[in-house]
Amino acid sequence: MAKKRKPTNVWLKRSLVIAGCLAAGVLVYFSYRVFGPNTKAFGDSKYFYVRTGSTYDDVLEGLEDQGIIRNRNSFNWVAKELGYPSRVKAGRYKIAHGMSNFDIAKLLRSGKQSPVVLVINKLRTKQDLVRKVSNNLEADSNALRALLSDQVYLRQFNLDTNTAMCAVVPNTYEFYWNTNAETVFKKLEKEREEFWTSDRREKAKALNLTPVQVTILASIVEEESNKLDEKPIISSVYLNRFRKGMRLQADPTVKFALQDFGLKRIREAHTQFDSPYNTYRYEGFPPGPICTPSEKTINAVLNTPETDYLYFCARSDFSGYHAFAATYAEHLINARKYQAELNKRGF
Repeated sequence: MAKKRKPTNVWLKRSLVIAGCLAAGVLVYFSYRVFGPNTKAFGDSKYFYVRTGSTYDDVLEGLEDQGIIRNRNSFNWVAKELGYPSRVKAGRYKIAHGMSNFDIAKLLRSGKQSPVVLVINKLRTKQDLVRKVSNNLEADSNALRALLSDQVYLRQFNLDTNTAMCAVVPNTYEFYWNTNAETVFKKLEKEREEFWTSDRREKAKALNLTPVQVTILASIVEEESNKLDEKPIISSVYLNRFRKGMRLQADPTVKFALQDFGLKRIREAHTQFDSPYNTYRYEGFPPGPICTPSEKTINAVLNTPETDYLYFCARSDFSGYHAFAATYAEHLINARKYQAELNKRGF
């Protein structure tokens, strides 16, 4: 009689296989939750902004509202596992399309934000600066406006409420998005200090001008012409008038006084407007710059040549250049030619 076989371990093997498959499935599932993509459909990248003082709940809402993540629950689980809720950092973060929950949470937790490149060209007023900064950074517009109007604060930089814009040198700046108003101003002021090298200061001194006065004069020259090669000559006209005690009679200062920068033609009624910035009514330089002059224009003023010119007006050929004169009689001839052409063209 044959012996009866012992029960095999088939059931055990099957159970182990099933358990292994389940474990693998769970591992794949959790790996996908952690390392799988969880961004919505957008371009190559998108910036996510976390305001100063934000809580983790604010971040979670923002990620959904700004169309960053697809699945809030999976991100929440990963973020908590990484301890992000207690380590929220304000800033501007670049989220690449296809990033995982792990990547996003790790980036936000690190505080490694993408800086804002702020290009400052010609600005005319303090409000222009406030608008430029507040449109690109978190810095509070009211706080920056208050700094620019604070005589006591500005005194430490040898500036006042009229000359505050002398602190702004047109350039390309990098800021973290959550930079506050005072830090923004101090960075601009630091750039100005670096701009005014010993060589530039010596050239200003040779003209018997301070850096602030050079900036004010350069702001007028900046508004008078786009032709770099004639800017030093325009500067010489104003310096000659300034040294003789004559009124500068600069049309751009009238526009600034009126805060009407679209004026095509300055008429006598405009020149009568009472403002310390109106150089038709007041002698000397205006109390502050009428725009932020470029580095090239400041250098043009610093390299003002010696001339006997006291007058200039736009050429009648509308080339953008000017006709210069040493006498009023010669100037009248140039001015009449230009005015006749203006009338002819209906201005």
